[in-house]
Amino acid sequence: MAKILAVFGATGIQGGSVINHVLNDLELSQNYEIRAITRDVNSEKAKQLREKVNVVQGDVLNPATLEAALAGAHTVFAMTTPSFGPDAMEVEYNNAKAIADMAVQKGVAYIIFSTLPSVIEISNGKYTHVTPFDAKAMAEKYIQSLAIKSAFVSYGFFMENFQSQPFLAPQKAPGDTWVLSRHISSNNKIPYIDAVGDAGKFVGAILAEPDKYEGKTFCAAAALYSFEEIVTLLSKATGKTVVFKQISLDDFTKSLPFAPALFADGMSYLEEFGGYFGPDTEKLVAWAAENARGRLTTLEEYLEAHPLQLV
Repeated sequence: MAKILAVFGATGIQGGSVINHVLNDLELSQNYEIRAITRDVNSEKAKQLREKVNVVQGDVLNPATLEAALAGAHTVFAMTTPSFGPDAMEVEYNNAKAIADMAVQKGVAYIIFSTLPSVIEISNGKYTHVTPFDAKAMAEKYIQSLAIKSAFVSYGFFMENFQSQPFLAPQKAPGDTWVLSRHISSNNKIPYIDAVGDAGKFVGAILAEPDKYEGKTFCAAAALYSFEEIVTLLSKATGKTVVFKQISLDDFTKSLPFAPALFADGMSYLEEFGGYFGPDTEKLVAWAAENARGRLTTLEEYLEAHPLQLV
């Protein structure tokens, strides 16, 4: 009999990728029955999803909906969205805690949580504004303390962000040139993942062999790319001249229309403390890619399939 896999964020990038991967995997689709959880079951995305799987309401702010959503579930894929208010850390941590506590209460056997590295911990308290990372890392530690089996996926930068975060994309410069600007050097390497296509492949590995990966974290990315490699691939995909320019921290911060301290601290941490996942970033990414359930999309392949529009 198939086990119920409850997927949070079902209409979003991560949850959607997990659902699609399971549905398209012959073994996993036989072993797991998907229960897609979303706050708004009447949204257009939820209606489309209902054609493929069972869709139920689940809201971290409404315990009754969480209880119903997790009743009878065997495995849970849980993720939380960042909060950006003054109590951002507490809000996101409490959202994750609500899911985990209800999972334990309802007798769920296994939870897979979408986490991120603790910037505060790795930087020894130097960088304190990367709250989406630190909130998830704190939630990860809490889940590890519970009487439930668990594993974790920690995703790198989404390749989709070239489109969804245009303020971080190359900007038009005088002449026929576009400039990708950061306040850190060009040889820093960034872990990138095709989140829509590949996020589910890391979760799929855990679902296929839950005992093997219990307690482990997939630092999930296809590979690491330096800024020089990134602008070369962007130039090739767009047919435009894209270059990298290192600018001052002040100029980088001023260029950001949203959460400047978060992005500035995040990039500074990445350069100073050995990479996105800390000092062992290269080794961690290589292990995760090797253990993913399926071939991963390279940044070059992604940009060829989803060319960035530079106008």
